Amino acid sequence: MSAPLSDWPWQNLGVYKYVLYGPLLAKVLYSGFHEESFKDNWCFHILLICWLRGLVYILWSSYSNMPFLTRNRRINKEGVDFNQTDREWDWDNFILLQALIGSMACYMFPFLQNLPIWNPKGFLAVLILHIVVSEPLYYWVHRCLHTSHLFTDYHSLHHGSPVLQPLTAGHATFLEHLILATVIGIPILGSSMMGFGSISTIFGYILVFDFLRGLGHCNVEVIPHQVFEILPFAKYLLYTPTYHSIHHTDMKSNYCLFMPFFDALWSTLEGESWELHKKMTSDSGNNERVAEFVFLAHVVDLTSAMHAPFVFRSYASIPYTTRMILLPLLPLTFLFMLGMWAWAKPFKVSFYNLRGRLHETWTVPRFGFQYFLPFSLDGINKHIEDAILSADRLGVKVISLAALNKNESLNGGGTLFVNKHPDLKVRVVHGNTLTAAVILNEIPRDTKEVFLTGATSKLGRAIALFLCQRKVRVLMLTLSTERFQKIQKEAPVDCQNCLVQVTKYQAAQNCKTWIVGKWITPREQSWAPSGAHFHQFVVPPVLAFRRDCTYGDLAAMRLPEDVQGLGSCEYTMERGVVHACHAGGVVHSLEGWTHHEVGAIDVERIELVWKAALKHGLKSVSSAGNQDSACMI
Repeated sequence: MSAPLSDWPWQNLGVYKYVLYGPLLAKVLYSGFHEESFKDNWCFHILLICWLRGLVYILWSSYSNMPFLTRNRRINKEGVDFNQTDREWDWDNFILLQALIGSMACYMFPFLQNLPIWNPKGFLAVLILHIVVSEPLYYWVHRCLHTSHLFTDYHSLHHGSPVLQPLTAGHATFLEHLILATVIGIPILGSSMMGFGSISTIFGYILVFDFLRGLGHCNVEVIPHQVFEILPFAKYLLYTPTYHSIHHTDMKSNYCLFMPFFDALWSTLEGESWELHKKMTSDSGNNERVAEFVFLAHVVDLTSAMHAPFVFRSYASIPYTTRMILLPLLPLTFLFMLGMWAWAKPFKVSFYNLRGRLHETWTVPRFGFQYFLPFSLDGINKHIEDAILSADRLGVKVISLAALNKNESLNGGGTLFVNKHPDLKVRVVHGNTLTAAVILNEIPRDTKEVFLTGATSKLGRAIALFLCQRKVRVLMLTLSTERFQKIQKEAPVDCQNCLVQVTKYQAAQNCKTWIVGKWITPREQSWAPSGAHFHQFVVPPVLAFRRDCTYGDLAAMRLPEDVQGLGSCEYTMERGVVHACHAGGVVHSLEGWTHHEVGAIDVERIELVWKAALKHGLKSVSSAGNQDSACMI
């Protein structure tokens, strides 16, 4: 049984907890439509300040999750994993709590409903009350919360987050936030009772309070040590992210709210706080750890751009879907797209650790539709080349190219860059060998015939050649007899008759195994017999039109269980699952292979790469996939 006041009253409501804002919203709407003025405008101010408070924390969270800006000044170098994101999912409970407390205060103290917009004396009164009452009150309560029983029952929840984040500031028990509401409320109520209160004072104090809470938990050192060298006493007036991070690792010092003066006063100030802060800011230029592997991704479309972890951390931690609540942000996303098109360079998006090796995801600042604009192709290749050369300078060992970044018509699956820069130390990998292996692993060993679209593509060719060597009849859909015959001649002589050119979908009306490498319409799907299964390596995936058929997922693999710091989903993939081309680069890195994997797929290596993936703990996640002898591999 949990301790009293440790659980939130609405913790079982989920997203429906926001209904508790309903009475305030109803009051605002009623005043706006049925009265000449906002008689109950205090409800409007409470709702507005709740929205602004949430925005403060979201902006801090976005900043702290921008590794392209913060990588050299991160205090804790580990990534935020799914477990921490889930634990902190309801980080905004305290905003709802304080909105309810504020509403009750307005009813209990009617003078709060008629405060002026501005009163300069209020700022001085709030500052004095904060320093004299709120700071020491919080210090002693916080110090008490670190005693054995109180820490176990209440405060351990807050300290359970391994990596400090701005949203960690709100992750605490109900009792702690009741206390924090008191700490915030005393200066507001006190200054108002003295006749100095104002709406601007309340807004200003609460938002500065939240800003400083976000600062302390952001895990990025943003305050230069030179500030404290010029103004030595300032270090006792304002804590730093490094200062507060010491409290979360040591837990026996640095208890203050915002002012280290009280730690110094009561002898709980960690003596090395300022030295560690100076070291963190002084060494920021030499503080970067080099990744062993980089996956070079690209943006798919406007809505998926909001799936990045530095936009909404919680949204990025679940598989991508279009969410109606985010659609109003599309105009802003469109402006960012234009800005990226004009000025941005490839940048780091996320990272995780695997067996002591740092793996990063970088992105080319281009959206999917731009890869089909002839005038933008040279610019895209320039960005990809810049990313490869940057990885080479940094000492990255392997860089893997995502779907459109390795397009055959764009750069020959990476061949362009390898030929142009023959002395590259970084290995360039398209990952298609493992992609082919994943698709082939879905196909049962007793399959006698398959229908293959996109048959003369890089992947289609490799799949056709592999299957024909297993004596599987492959119906290759293509209008180009020349390209078909070229692939057919690559097959062993005794297997060439297994490759059959077809030019119409009707040819597959009796074939129950379709391998889709080219997008097909519902009309084209209608030629498949009932009970057919659609394997696919086409982006975007085909529409699941036939209810009497089954559809496979895009080729993907689950990362090994010992992956650390992984906290974002790769597009529509489940947690811990990455596209096969990403996984192919991981395997290349773990195996320590020294060759480039570009251009045409070496069919003879498909089985080797598959076994290497399984050896290192990667697993197939396809609904049709197996890892036993019943499959082609």
